[in-house]
Amino acid sequence: MGVIQVQEPGLFTTVQDLGREGFGPLGVSASGAADAISLRLANRLVGNAEGAAGLEMMLLGGTFVFPDGAIVALTGSDFGATVEGAQVALWTSMEVKPGQTLRLGPTRSGARCYLCVRGGIEVKPFLGSASTHILSGLGGHEGRALRRGDVLKIGSTRVSEGEWTSRNACPTEGVSKRRLSARALQEAGARKVLRVTRGPQSDWFPEAAQRMFYESRYRVAEESNRMGIRLEGGAVPEGAGGKMISEGVSLGAIQVPDGGQPIILFVEQQTTGGYPKIANVVSADFHCLGQLRPRDEIRFERVDWETARTLWREQEEFLASEALTFE
Repeated sequence: MGVIQVQEPGLFTTVQDLGREGFGPLGVSASGAADAISLRLANRLVGNAEGAAGLEMMLLGGTFVFPDGAIVALTGSDFGATVEGAQVALWTSMEVKPGQTLRLGPTRSGARCYLCVRGGIEVKPFLGSASTHILSGLGGHEGRALRRGDVLKIGSTRVSEGEWTSRNACPTEGVSKRRLSARALQEAGARKVLRVTRGPQSDWFPEAAQRMFYESRYRVAEESNRMGIRLEGGAVPEGAGGKMISEGVSLGAIQVPDGGQPIILFVEQQTTGGYPKIANVVSADFHCLGQLRPRDEIRFERVDWETARTLWREQEEFLASEALTFE
């Protein structure tokens, strides 16, 4: 079985898959990749199931040694990756030979880069998922971000080019190079105009407050994290409904707390909240949230429910059918 040796962990690198759905009633948010599309496509590039565990790096990447070699792919933001000094292309599978080192530096574009390896990262599941839940210290590799000296096991999986296991083949045997189509690259790109639907308490806010919200540009605050993306900009006047009783909240919900500075609930969100929600980011734009850096500027565009469903359906149909071309 192959391994990945962590020579340098980067700023904040965690093991993530597509998260653990269905445990909100128990107070456990889904966690998982902040940019799920980048993780899904990286897994497809190396022949894994889309939900296999990979590494999520934020703002500054790590340095990783592959003693036994591996087939890997990098997706998401450009972290200036090299293997033994040679530049590595994003959105393309490649072979790292035994003993070679993959180095990543500071981001040149968005917030997060994903490293997937054929076979996936093997960790003990928590509630059916390999994703790291930082707030609870559970899942992933010992429930935390990676540290220097960590050793990660490369798992075995059934891949699209035939069945491979660590017991009967080397991790780089019989693999065709894969790269994304131009259309797939466009689909994976991050938008700065986020499409939203009306929130459960949108009618609490007078028309002037809603107009301010949709016409304003907001800057991502330094205090943002995987729990919530805090925004700075035009303060939204307090909703007319006053204080509310806490209720269940969804990924992408935009709360307006006291002071009027919106917060977008993110992958490690609290599962209940007591602030009114003026809007909710549509599912098709969730991956864009994962690429927002501190000081990035965004604004919001309201769409109706049917448009939101259509955007999600078209995105999923495309990813299922035409996302890759092969060399």
